[in-house]
Formats: sequence, C-alpha cells, structure tokens
Amino acid sequence: MTDWEADALLKAYRRMKTIREFEERLHLEIQKGQIAGFTHLYSGQEAVAVGVCEHLADDDYIVSTHRGHGHCIAKGCDVIGMMKEIFGRADGLCKGKGGSMHIADFDKGMLGANAIVGGGPPIAVGAAIATRNAGEGKVTVSFGGDGSCNQGTVFEAMNLAVVLRLPTVFVFEDNGYSEHTGVSYAVGSKDIASRSAGFGMAAERVDGDDFFAVYEGMARAVERARKGEGPSALECTTTRFFGHFEGDPQNYRAKDEVERHRAERDCLKNFVAHVTAEGWLETGELEAVDAEVLALIDDAVGQAQASPPPDASSLTTDVYVSY
Repeated sequence: MTDWEADALLKAYRRMKTIREFEERLHLEIQKGQIAGFTHLYSGQEAVAVGVCEHLADDDYIVSTHRGHGHCIAKGCDVIGMMKEIFGRADGLCKGKGGSMHIADFDKGMLGANAIVGGGPPIAVGAAIATRNAGEGKVTVSFGGDGSCNQGTVFEAMNLAVVLRLPTVFVFEDNGYSEHTGVSYAVGSKDIASRSAGFGMAAERVDGDDFFAVYEGMARAVERARKGEGPSALECTTTRFFGHFEGDPQNYRAKDEVERHRAERDCLKNFVAHVTAEGWLETGELEAVDAEVLALIDDAVGQAQASPPPDASSLTTDVYVSY
C-alpha cells in the first residue's frame, strides 16, 4: 500500500470530483438545449481516469475515447477551456471545432479523444515508437471501453507493442456495456486481462470503483514501461451512471440498476469512506474541495455561455497540419 500524503489525496479527490460535477452539469445543460451534438458522459468511472493519470507527467501521452472528458480533466486539461470547447466556442481548447468527442491538448500530453471505437491504441503505439526511439523515457496510455477490446485495430496494436517492447499501457474500462450490448455477451473470454496477456504482455484486472486499486495497478504498469520492460494491460471493472450517449433511454438495463450502482458502486463515496476511515483526511477538507469545484464549474459554464462561436472565416483553418 502506498504511503499517502494529504496533499496527494486532496489532488486526486479534486480531480475526481471535478470530473463528476463537470459531467453532471453537462447533463443539465444538454437537457436545456445549450449544447449541440452527441455527448457521452463519464460519471461513475472517475477513479479509473484519475488512478491512471496520477502516474503521468505533462509530457507523457494519453489517447482517449468518445467518452473522454474524464481523461482530459485527469490529465490536467483546462476545465474552462474544455467547457468552452463543448459549447462550441472560439476560445475553447480546440477553437470550438472539436466538441465533446474530439478534445485534444498537446501541452498536457492529451493526443485527442476519438470517436472511432478502437481507434486510440494504434495512435498510442505510434507515439510510443516515437518517444522510445528518441530515448525520452515517456509512457503512452490508450484508454478504451470493453467494446474496443474486440476490435482488430486493438489486437494489432497490442501485438506490435509486445514485439517492439514499447513503453505503453492499454487501459480497458469495462463499464459493463459496449454501447447497448452487455459485456458478458460480447466478450467471449469473459476476461479482457487474460486475453491481453495472451499477446505476451503483463496484464491484470482491478476494481475500477476503487481509486487505490487502480492507482496501484497502474503503478506496476508504469514501472515496467519506464524500465524498458514493454507494454502492459490494465482492465478496470466499473460502471457508468448515464446512458451510452445523452438521450439513451437505457432500456437494456435493469430498472433499478443505475440507482443501485449510484448507491453501492460510487467511486467518490468509496474514496471518501476510505480516506476518512484511515484518518488520512477530514470530512471538512473534502467538503471544502466540493465547494471549490462547484464554483469552478459554475464559472466554466458562465464563461462558455458568454464566449463567441467561431467566426465563419475560420471554417477552412486548422483542417490540415502544416509542417
């Protein structure tokens, strides 16, 4: 068990709480018609993103998914800039052109969210080849859901990472559903970690509702990567509190499933119970963070609503990379 300092615990809690309140607020703003386009919320999975990214520096890389807001915040992306981006504003992180599913921030090592299921691992492997060849000592992480584990692109990326002994970690967030299809039906092996191990890499399965379990599993994977011992896979079993996308009626879930999971599998509640029981943090310290986060989200929404959309003259800019 890691010896925890109060500051480190508060930092982790702040990021998890920021992700939760960011997503819960988006849920409300979408219902008001303030945000256009598809949005996939991350509520319920916060311990995975934060448990993973707490091991990464700004110059380590991550590649995200369509459900990427949590990964962005965990990697340190600006919350106000993210909110503006999702509202489609000109001063958003991607000038209002990326929206929810295509946020990127290279300054924070966030190589982009990805609307293609299984599209992230090949990008992560490419980045890992580049950093390994440059001798930079960086780690590259790809996030994917349980549905992505069935994609051929992921199989090829994992095999190449093993062959080349790349410093990369494949994180699979098993939230129980690939869009609307249960993981017990769609994943024949019933175990993503053991399938990953079949490629010849270290792999383990951890409780994704437990920040400390994710953190410790990721610590082992990052250590292997930085020591040149090759790739790892981390399967995190978790849940999502909203549908696959905003507006999903979730008819494929049991009637009381979400309410039960919010009561019994909330990673924030688990974190608070753990740190207060251990005497590492006081309830008042956590409540102070809660208030600060809510104020930040209010500010982010206010600024996003007041910001202008991109001008029509910018339509053809930022389309291609200029070398």
